[in-house]
Amino acid sequence: MSRPLSTHYDLVVIGAGIVGLASAREFLHRYPKLRVLVVEKEQQIASHQTGHNSGVIHTGIYYAPGSLKARTCVEGHRRMIEYCAEKGIRVEKYGKVIVAINENELPRLDNLYQRGIANGVQGLEMIGAERLKEIEPHAAGIKAIWSPTTSVVNYKEVAAAYAEDIRAAGGEIVVECKLTAITQREDQITLGLYGSFAPHWEGEITTHYLITCGGLHSDLLANMASPERDMQIIPFRGDYYLLKPEKRSLVNGMIYPVPDPRFPFLGVHFTRLISGEVKAGPNAVLAFAREGYGRKDVDFKELREILTSTSFIRLAMKYWRMGALEMYRDYVKSAYVKALQQYMPEITGDDLLPGPSGVRAQALAKNGKLVDDFLIRQGKNMIHVQNAPSPAATASLVIGEHIVNEAQKNFALEAVAV
Repeated sequence: MSRPLSTHYDLVVIGAGIVGLASAREFLHRYPKLRVLVVEKEQQIASHQTGHNSGVIHTGIYYAPGSLKARTCVEGHRRMIEYCAEKGIRVEKYGKVIVAINENELPRLDNLYQRGIANGVQGLEMIGAERLKEIEPHAAGIKAIWSPTTSVVNYKEVAAAYAEDIRAAGGEIVVECKLTAITQREDQITLGLYGSFAPHWEGEITTHYLITCGGLHSDLLANMASPERDMQIIPFRGDYYLLKPEKRSLVNGMIYPVPDPRFPFLGVHFTRLISGEVKAGPNAVLAFAREGYGRKDVDFKELREILTSTSFIRLAMKYWRMGALEMYRDYVKSAYVKALQQYMPEITGDDLLPGPSGVRAQALAKNGKLVDDFLIRQGKNMIHVQNAPSPAATASLVIGEHIVNEAQKNFALEAVAV
């Protein structure tokens, strides 16, 4: 379906990624009489961050206790496992080790373990080198955190199940339909839409309430309603390699590094996918377009806006050495392999095949600081999801509940759900 069936809805959700779908699903669960529309500009749902991640169902180890990420991830892990079991979606509980490769990393590893315990992550163990070799025989490390419940899934299948739930509850999902304008009046919101399907269609619909979950375009959507421009999305591309099929046995589950607080991204790691493939990476480089999945994907207008923004210039000045190193690794395979060899010394360049890439929508504040936690903002009769990186897929059911809880505080949902 590529065109709204009506000209008026009680609630419209912009963006059919996993968070937008989870939100629409939860609204219909609580208010079955709501007329709900989900609008997606791509030809299919889950086309960007949802469909380009590794499928890890995170347990909540990394996130600051009390943060929205921590609160939603721990519960989200449990809920995701239960939902997939209910829907018959395959989940593999591979487990994950977070390895310290030298003495300097041990204090950070211990802090991470204490953070996981504080967040209520189940089954965590601090293990030595001998136990590490039993779990991941080819991994380097002197000590590690073992998270046996970390699992993987195909989040496209989860998103498809959410979409089925929405349609079964009477909601609509339209694709190839782009939001072009938001006009707010006292009692309703008018949305300009453009259908890119043939023949092209252009029109307006009205709604009482609006939720935007635009991912890579979340700042632009929010600015349509309130052009404050106090937050900007910066797209970071991550390229992966895949282990050759005959080398997949080198990794049983997931091998992750200890995060370095000096740097904004996690670093390279190994992840066994639900397909059995093993991804190695990613790096983290500035994408030259919001949807720039390849090195040659450039949108000069978008790139100019990024490079000339004060917030990005401040970020680049702080992390220019790291950025230069990541760019070097992006083009020089031997440098990439060297980074991987810290965690698996026997890996060679011949063991790696070109793999997929993803683009992370990272929110950047005016002062140049990366927004670390989920960022969900409210306007009049609107909620804007402005930062939802990992572990948003894991936590999607709980984030959807959080969004509806916030809406219940400020939206007169009972008045329209009749």
